[in-house]
Amino acid sequence: MGDIVQTLAYGSWPSPIDASLAAAHDGHPEYVGFVGDEAWWTEPRPNEGGRRTLVRRRADGSEESVLPAPWNVRSRVIEYGGQPWTGTMLDTGPLIVFVNFVDQRLYVYEPAAPDGEPRPLTPVSLVGGGLRWVDPQLHLERGEVWCVLEEFTGDGPTDVRRVVAAVPLDGSAEQDLDAVRELTDDRHQFVTGPRVSPDGRRAAWLAWDHPRMPWDGTELMLADVAADGTLHDARRAAGGPDESIAQVDWAADGALLYSSDRTGWWNLYRDGEPLCPREEEFGGPLWKIGRRWFAPLADGLIAVVHGRGATALGILDPETGEVVDTAGPWTEFASNLAANGSRVLGIAASPRSAYEVVELDAGTRRARVIGDAHDDPVDPTYYPEPQIRTFNGPAGREIHAHIYPPHHPACVAPGDELPPYVVWAHGGPTDRAPLVLDLQIAYFTSRGIGVAEVNYGGSTGHGRAYRNRLREQWGVVDVEDCAAVALALADEGTADRDRLAIRGGSAGGWTAAASLTTTDVYACGTILYPILDLAGWSAEGTHDFESQYLETLVGPFAEVPGRYAERSPTEHADRITAPFLLLQGLDDVICPPAQCERFLARMEAEGRRVPHAYIAFEGEGHGFRRADTMVRVLESELSLYAQVFGLNPAGIPTLELTK
Repeated sequence: MGDIVQTLAYGSWPSPIDASLAAAHDGHPEYVGFVGDEAWWTEPRPNEGGRRTLVRRRADGSEESVLPAPWNVRSRVIEYGGQPWTGTMLDTGPLIVFVNFVDQRLYVYEPAAPDGEPRPLTPVSLVGGGLRWVDPQLHLERGEVWCVLEEFTGDGPTDVRRVVAAVPLDGSAEQDLDAVRELTDDRHQFVTGPRVSPDGRRAAWLAWDHPRMPWDGTELMLADVAADGTLHDARRAAGGPDESIAQVDWAADGALLYSSDRTGWWNLYRDGEPLCPREEEFGGPLWKIGRRWFAPLADGLIAVVHGRGATALGILDPETGEVVDTAGPWTEFASNLAANGSRVLGIAASPRSAYEVVELDAGTRRARVIGDAHDDPVDPTYYPEPQIRTFNGPAGREIHAHIYPPHHPACVAPGDELPPYVVWAHGGPTDRAPLVLDLQIAYFTSRGIGVAEVNYGGSTGHGRAYRNRLREQWGVVDVEDCAAVALALADEGTADRDRLAIRGGSAGGWTAAASLTTTDVYACGTILYPILDLAGWSAEGTHDFESQYLETLVGPFAEVPGRYAERSPTEHADRITAPFLLLQGLDDVICPPAQCERFLARMEAEGRRVPHAYIAFEGEGHGFRRADTMVRVLESELSLYAQVFGLNPAGIPTLELTK
């Protein structure tokens, strides 16, 4: 006999994917690298306060977590961080330099050393956000690690300077910042870590200044490295205000490699000449310092992460321009590559597997999983089956989306019922939603609630013109595109028009809130750590990196101050009629709690009596990392939809909505 299929209303399907399971599998490995011939990377630990540990894979295939709790390998430079560690193999064993999240100091760690404990290399500063470090590169011949130094010079979030610096490995700078050599001046407000040419005579790095973001325009800087390790004759070699260079590195023969979008697509260049001109992306938005979309190999070939809307891992032959992609089940590769000889490390996922560490042999083109291997925590028949779709938006513009219909191996809904759908607006907004297995999505789809991830105009992965749709149009194009997808699903009979919701975090939280105050498309919404008051956020409410982001997203404040008020949900709290859930981390310095508090105060002042809930989490910042937080978030969100849509999910605590 076949399996019995039950007919149950959408939203009431029983699912083995509970909130605890989804929370335990949140996050993914990052920052792969080689230490000698060993593969190392960082991994999240949601059940250990959300810390990130460093994992070592020995030559025999065994794995170990190198740093026990409470060590947390994570940088806070530009708040989003970046490459937090580097290492090499000595005769005595590994030597690792890493950033510890709590104090943001650089530490050196030799597991085989007599004391076996990490030793601090840098001092602590009590000024503002202190001293922070990212993107370290070892230079043992000089006894130094070269990296980016972010130094707060006052108590304000924008009282900060960044330079390329050399930190001595002997510990002489542990209490004395003067022992750190500054390799560049602070003419640029933002820099990446330097990459030194194979002959040691030149260094290259990226730089940019307010009000540009790195996807708007960056400069590729070159300098000569003197015998004493100082940098001379720093000059711009490529890039500018309207050209985004996402990464720079050196080929084994000393040629300069970089990824530039000068043609409208991030393509790869060698000494200024295009290697593989395509309408595809070989780069992306530099949200974290040290992202790597390409890795030069010893034989002159180049490992590349590339694609349009999705990404593949391939090997590029710079002589022919041909790219041969890796065979395998993966449909998405993270912007994080490392190479050693013919070996390439990457991080890959698919709609059926979460992110895992993959090693590619560039000679045989064979890839295999070597770390954090995906292990189905439940029967994979409960996973969603996504559809890649393109919709028509206002003025006929294309809108890219991933549609996840309700899916259950043993449940169907009554024939006359249409499912509820939740539109997910990704953060950034200059970013995109990847097509990968996400148990938070499966948490909803396996219960009979559809999800639509919208890569609205302004998203990455589709060229600069698509990205630029959001210039001065944030709060307009993103809102319109999300609504167009939601209404198209309803019009075609895929979704229930009366049971549409929207949710998003950070910039996606902005889009969710703006959608609830400017449209009547949605019956409710979930808003996570959002931007709600544009003028307040830009002037005094956020960190330095994004403090002038709105100059391009909304327009120059000095010229269009009214636009900031016109588009801010806080200014239009009286328009909101749909129930909503507001979720916020109290330690968030990117989208501070004051954003939510002002919005709620304005609602109360306007006398709005809309059912809502506000939950603030101690110890959480921008993006939730603790398992207990994520459990409460998912269960509260499901309870909101249950109450508004008339659903009956089993075993879910009821969220108390106030008016």
